[in-house]
Amino acid sequence: MKKLIALLFFGIALVQAQAQDFSQFKKEILVQGADTLKYRILYPEHFDPAKQYPIVFFLHGRGESGNDNEKQLTHGAKMFLADDFRKKFEAVVIFPQCAEESYWANVEIEAVNTKRFFTFVKGGQPTQSMSLLLQLTDKMVKQPFADKNKIYVGGLSMGGMGTFEILRRRPTTFAAAFAICGGDNVANVKLYKNVPLWIFHGGLDDVVSPQFSYSVYRELKKLNHEPKFTVYLKANHNSWDSAFAEPELLPWLFSQHK
Repeated sequence: MKKLIALLFFGIALVQAQAQDFSQFKKEILVQGADTLKYRILYPEHFDPAKQYPIVFFLHGRGESGNDNEKQLTHGAKMFLADDFRKKFEAVVIFPQCAEESYWANVEIEAVNTKRFFTFVKGGQPTQSMSLLLQLTDKMVKQPFADKNKIYVGGLSMGGMGTFEILRRRPTTFAAAFAICGGDNVANVKLYKNVPLWIFHGGLDDVVSPQFSYSVYRELKKLNHEPKFTVYLKANHNSWDSAFAEPELLPWLFSQHK
């Protein structure tokens, strides 16, 4: 019984520690007219507003949409809270949250017998959440503490799609990007052909086909730009676990600059 109680308290302490860690991401909100975009922002441990820092935008997947300003930290936040990261890379990290009724990317989704089919749109107007994200991006890049040569974006699933989307809408803003299990209409690819990119996908992904990532990769190669492309042959949709475990992901990202 004593052992069970000790394990219970250990579990509670662990959950509390994790919650405390996430509290380092400060809650913020962008208001534009009647629209709002909630986001969390992590500053370097010894933040000095007189210095300039890289900025990383991380776009979550569909499952983390909402308005609680919490769920978007489910995947990826721990990677930026790790001691190794914080000591090695001083950066501002931003996790915006897409509204439940919106989407990061211009993509038509149809469900047939619980199976989702994606049709990526060529061009078109940004969604409400993407429009707000663009405004937040522009606002943050203009901050005195922003290193305009080291602005990055990455995301998973819907956020991977959103990564390609924001790259084509702000092709000169980002120094590099990574997209995990995402996709795009290949007609849009030429708009971000000059941005260093690392694409990830699970070979067994039965939610977002790996063909979508491969199509972007193949089109970029046609345009004489060969991004990094990693396929985890035995991974399903949650290939982000493997991508986050890549020891070179963050060093590669922060080594890129305009």
